[in-house]
Amino acid sequence: MMNCFKSIARTTSQASLCSMGAAIVLACALGAAQLVSIESAHAQSSSSKKDTAKKDAAKKEDPKTQPPVAEPSAAAVAATTPPSNEPVQVGLLSSIPAPAIAARAWMTMDVTSGQIVASSNADMKIEPASLTKIMTAYVAFNAINEKRLTMDQQVNVSQAAWKTKGSRMFIEPRKPVNVDELLKGVIIQSGNDASVALAEAVSGNEASFATLMNEEAKRMGMNNTNFMNATGLPDPQHVTTVRDLATMARRMIVDHPDYFYYYSTKEFTYNKIKQTNRNRLLWADPSVDGMKTGHTDAAGYCLVATAKRGDRRVITILVGSDSSATRAEESLKLLNWTFQNFETIKLFDKSHPAVEAKVWQGTTELAKLGVTEPLWLTVPRGKAGDVKPIAKRPDPLLAPLAQGQKVGTLSLMLDDKLLRTEPLEVLDAIERAGFFGRTIDTVKLWFR
Repeated sequence: MMNCFKSIARTTSQASLCSMGAAIVLACALGAAQLVSIESAHAQSSSSKKDTAKKDAAKKEDPKTQPPVAEPSAAAVAATTPPSNEPVQVGLLSSIPAPAIAARAWMTMDVTSGQIVASSNADMKIEPASLTKIMTAYVAFNAINEKRLTMDQQVNVSQAAWKTKGSRMFIEPRKPVNVDELLKGVIIQSGNDASVALAEAVSGNEASFATLMNEEAKRMGMNNTNFMNATGLPDPQHVTTVRDLATMARRMIVDHPDYFYYYSTKEFTYNKIKQTNRNRLLWADPSVDGMKTGHTDAAGYCLVATAKRGDRRVITILVGSDSSATRAEESLKLLNWTFQNFETIKLFDKSHPAVEAKVWQGTTELAKLGVTEPLWLTVPRGKAGDVKPIAKRPDPLLAPLAQGQKVGTLSLMLDDKLLRTEPLEVLDAIERAGFFGRTIDTVKLWFR
């Protein structure tokens, strides 16, 4: 033992080194003595425990000796049942409930936090109609960013595109049209002919383009969506949900902000035919700057609407209304309720750790744990101060720790309800201590 200490601490005084070695030896001795004491006590009681166990087993075999088992009450079961790990929609915690909405399914979402504020029939399979074209434009914008397509690129109009039924941009074979014009035809005029021509410009044919659409949907987490075409024309296998539509709309806003101006354009003229944007809210509310309408007999009247007021942006999705006027009125009702009764706050970012935790065997004693990206939370107005962050992490926390390493979870609670859960990450790397430092922490952990 003394030879070991001589080799690891040349700069430490002999007396100090000896005292530390003695402390460690004493700790080991105490641990060994305690182990012997435990083993001795265990040996003395083992035979009596075996006898007791035999008697208990005999009693259990005789049903006459068993007391009647009372059924637990419903209140007792509820008290001992752990709460659900699924986040609740923040709208349920508001003193002002969501308005009644005349639609088959709907949802309202805060774009910054990504939280669903409230919804109805969020996962019901529906026909997306022309809301499909949000994904059509998204895939085309991807192709432009990847230099596979340019805005001024001339596109040949095929017979298939020209003959596509439904709403039209009125493109014609052998008449020049570029990508920018096709995007306006898809987004502003909701042209089915423009959608097919754009799909062919990206992928060669509409079927291959639909494959790209489904790949993007899967990447976004749109788990209940399947696209069969670029237009939204009816097909039994062409389905989605309002939850997936909200995900898609948010990704369009976040991933392609440079192209979002298309959605607020009120009219577009092509082939000497002027058509106006079908989204009535662009005229009704100056804060509304998108996004897309849809309609078929089966789907009813549908609208994905978005508005920005101050620093906040909200998306609403509504499907299955009975008229274009109703879908606009009900969407505006949802937008107003969401803006007026909720606020979105920044809780943490990299410069503000959620917790500082004790680290063992590291070069520093405290680790800053939190989130590496700003963490935003939507709450009912006036409730920001009531949010309770709860961190769950390993204990003891041992070095080394890499920056960005996930070491637990951060749950955000309000009124004892879970609003969201995020990974708890290491904000600053912590290296492992040397042998001497690790040894000291190991001894401390024995007596902890």
